[in-house]
Amino acid sequence: MQTIFLIAFMVIIGAIIGGLTNSLAIKMLFRPYKEVRIGSWRVPFTPGLIPKRHDELARQLGKMVVDYLLTAEGLGKKLKSKAFSTGMISWLQQEAQKVMSSNESITTVVEQRFGVTDLKDLLVNKTEDIVKRGYSQFIEQNRHDTLDELIPVSVQHKLDEQIPTVTNYILERGQSFLQSPEGKERLSVMIDRFLVQKGTLGNMISMFLGNDRLVDKVQPELLKFLKDDGTQDLLQQLLMQEWVKVKQKKLADVESFLNEKEIVAFITRTIETQVPLFSTIEKPMNEWTGPYEEFVETTVIPKGVEVILDLLSTHLETLLERFHLDDIVREQVQTFSVERLEELVLSISKREFKMITYLGAVLGGLIGFIQGFIIMLLG
Repeated sequence: MQTIFLIAFMVIIGAIIGGLTNSLAIKMLFRPYKEVRIGSWRVPFTPGLIPKRHDELARQLGKMVVDYLLTAEGLGKKLKSKAFSTGMISWLQQEAQKVMSSNESITTVVEQRFGVTDLKDLLVNKTEDIVKRGYSQFIEQNRHDTLDELIPVSVQHKLDEQIPTVTNYILERGQSFLQSPEGKERLSVMIDRFLVQKGTLGNMISMFLGNDRLVDKVQPELLKFLKDDGTQDLLQQLLMQEWVKVKQKKLADVESFLNEKEIVAFITRTIETQVPLFSTIEKPMNEWTGPYEEFVETTVIPKGVEVILDLLSTHLETLLERFHLDDIVREQVQTFSVERLEELVLSISKREFKMITYLGAVLGGLIGFIQGFIIMLLG
């Protein structure tokens, strides 16, 4: 009976020692959180293993994440998967539908989300700045070139084709003016001034013919002159010759005739009135996005997702290197308190740690039983 009591006692003692030892070992992974000193002497095994190796643990976790978890190959496969691209397309289509059916305008959205007020004025001012810089650069770079070199050939041909039209317009306006009462009056004044300049000869002609009668005779002749085909050919030829001379001039020669401010304002105003963007940004999006909804959802978004995912997959390794994920993970782990790390590990492995404690108790009890049995045999 004494032998059985001894063996049982040793089993119990062994189990208690084994369980307490394993429990203490688990505790010493995290505790104490800081080193303990008695004077200048540091108490052994302080701080605990994880607090002592906190920085090294952070570095190793960062390296593990980059080398084995978030690898370029693994992320690339995920990006190229059909399920991921389909989900991305579906999500973007839903978001695009919300935006395009909104009662808000682009101006309102930009102001609410980005704090940009007076978007249209901002775009107009930016456009004016771009036009102004472009105009200045154009003048500076082409100052010594001729207009013939600067004006596109297609534009020159169109201008050449307009010369007969301009000729007819000039002659028609001249005829219309001469036939009007105002034109006849102006012609009479010119004749009168001409005769006055001729002195006595002019007075004699005026006295014998009378000014009105001279106007009545000159006006039909001038009209005949303007209607004559020869006059049209002559004027057209003169205009063509002058146009050729103008094209041979250098830009520097005509620069003084160009008003930069007016030209920039004209181009900016033309862009503002002709480019739809400036008029649509202030309208509710559901008023003008209708014709584009199907195109955006069926073409733009799928193609855009495909291009972006291909681009990301191709340059994923470089992107991950520039992100420095290992440094991010290391910095995040370093910011964790040891208490937080202990809580995190225990929340995951609490059951396993208990099993380790129980296993220590079982092994301790088994060792106690063996020791008791040996003592019984030797006794």
